[in-house]
Amino acid sequence: MLISFVGTRFQLMSKTAVFFGEELAKYGFGEAHPFNSNRIYSFWSKFCALNLDKSDQIQIERPEIADEALLSRFHDAEYIDLVKKSSKLGSGFLDLGDTPAFRGVFESSSYVVGTSLKALELVMEKTGGILHAFNPIGGLHHARRGSAGGFCVFNDIGVVVLLAREKYGIKKIAYVDIDAHHGDGVYYEFENDPNLYIADIHEDGRYLYPGTGAESEIGLGDARGTKLNIQMKPNSDDNDFFSEFKRIEEFISNVAKPELIIFQCGADCLRGDPLTHLQYSSRAHKFASNVLHRLSHEHSEGRIIALGGGGYNLANIANAWTEIVKSLIDDAL
Repeated sequence: MLISFVGTRFQLMSKTAVFFGEELAKYGFGEAHPFNSNRIYSFWSKFCALNLDKSDQIQIERPEIADEALLSRFHDAEYIDLVKKSSKLGSGFLDLGDTPAFRGVFESSSYVVGTSLKALELVMEKTGGILHAFNPIGGLHHARRGSAGGFCVFNDIGVVVLLAREKYGIKKIAYVDIDAHHGDGVYYEFENDPNLYIADIHEDGRYLYPGTGAESEIGLGDARGTKLNIQMKPNSDDNDFFSEFKRIEEFISNVAKPELIIFQCGADCLRGDPLTHLQYSSRAHKFASNVLHRLSHEHSEGRIIALGGGGYNLANIANAWTEIVKSLIDDAL
């Protein structure tokens, strides 16, 4: 790989891994459910229409499955067993009513985790020049150690954080979340962790699930000051997002200075999403991704993993996620 710096600009001969396959599409709760299999196909259709599948800067990767030993790095054994049993029955709920079980939910959820872990492997080992990776069905930020939540069965983010430390010796990690919903399954499981720097910009929890993520929540104990929650009022637009995201840029650059960036880029913050009230356009995703891409080269040797997260308007998903990929292959920032 060759990197040349001119002022604050750089040129990088690198690749971005993009994951696609029916194994990821199977993570969905039925046609009538907001989180359904059409989401990934909507993204893929636009991805191919833009000829991104033919770009020499992109490497298409197949999904991979995580075994139980990997899942257990983050999740309780009792909960893993519950998901396995519910997967065979294909009925009931994995939480208090948001996340229904379906036949094969254990396997499809394990593919989401395994694919995010493969993304970690590729960017850490720079396989074939890959520094960036995008898992469109990753970013299941509501799952807790012992339960599902908000359509999220296993928390791939939590597993990635722990494996990055255990396998690659990474210490300081920045997790940035622009999904409309607060990433409670990440925040509260790492609230006391001083080396996971969380910046989460989301709709005010007084108006939206899960009702958490107040700006006063900045971490506990030794982790105080390593967490940043930004609450956005309903109907906030692109300009509001651009203004507030400057706080995240300063937080990552001046406080976190991470060795790895994990970016949850949910598309449910865009205008027209059926479950939320924010009014961004896909320009917000382009803006955030451009900033984090640049910061990854300034602090993390280019290592950034993007995860699709939420989003329930198919056109918004296609627009937002293709902007993410286009940003990651833009070498002149």
